[in-house]
Amino acid sequence: MDLKTTYMGIELKNPIIVGACNLVTNVNMAQKLEEAGAAAIVFKSLFEEQIHLEAAELDEDLHEFDERNAEMTSLFPQVEHSGPKAHLIALKKVVDAVSIPVFASLNCLYDVSWVEYAKYLEETGVAGIELNFYHTISEEQKSSAEIEHEQVEALNKVKTALSIPVSVKLSPYYSNTLNVIREFDAVGADAFILFNRLFQPDIDTENEELKMPYNLSSKNDNRIALRYTGLVSGTVKGSLCANNGIHDTEDLISVLLAGADAAQIVSTIYKNGLVQITTMLEDLAVWMKNKGYNNLSEFKGKLSKNNLKEPFAYKRAQYVDYLMKSKEIIKQYSV
Repeated sequence: MDLKTTYMGIELKNPIIVGACNLVTNVNMAQKLEEAGAAAIVFKSLFEEQIHLEAAELDEDLHEFDERNAEMTSLFPQVEHSGPKAHLIALKKVVDAVSIPVFASLNCLYDVSWVEYAKYLEETGVAGIELNFYHTISEEQKSSAEIEHEQVEALNKVKTALSIPVSVKLSPYYSNTLNVIREFDAVGADAFILFNRLFQPDIDTENEELKMPYNLSSKNDNRIALRYTGLVSGTVKGSLCANNGIHDTEDLISVLLAGADAAQIVSTIYKNGLVQITTMLEDLAVWMKNKGYNNLSEFKGKLSKNNLKEPFAYKRAQYVDYLMKSKEIIKQYSV
């Protein structure tokens, strides 16, 4: 079976991309992911916030004993944090070590930083850059329209400054996600990753304190990505990549039928090992053969909103229909 797809204008040998995570920071692991069948990998995100935090911690450590002796004002007056250099070096090693496309991932705090850091990442030879747009609400005076405008402007500036494709990885928490996607598409987003898996804290009730659990997804977490992929497919120029909760071949086929060009996976590799990539691809080929499909284009988007005769398939009517069958649900689960 021909599993090739086009993502961000780049031909991939199949639709499976390993998303940004700690797995891809190691050269040997990146090579093993390629051997397992991954068509591309996204290097671990470069967080401007983390660089600022590390720099502040280093400055505090270096100057902890300043002026404790009358003859010294500083022990390490010239030492500074290296900034993104360590990240860029590690990224460059992975780019050089594999033959599949490597995409960079970027998450910035300030307008000027998006372009500055994106240029650094481009210099490593990456095939493209993924911009992570997520705004932690901390300013009640800032409207949603202002936040969205800032993000669209950031994409526009990065696109203007770079010669490689640029995608946007979004959260589903906009007032109107479809409208925001349309605005990003208008300024040239080469792809949309739907959606980012965001860190959420938990509470340890025994010790009465916040805790930071591993944020792995579960199989049913793909529903939002599936729905929006189906809604957006055929309406934008950029590629579509489903993310979050893609755990097995069934999940992969579902998002392809909805219109995705590719899918990013992470949690299923942690849970099932590298062999899961191989298994998903083999099972996809078997499914296609049984269905009589020779390539992805023959069924990709078959169940998107644009290709369905039922106009309400992706709208509230499904939910209403589900509620009307509540007696069947009660009977099924013996409530």
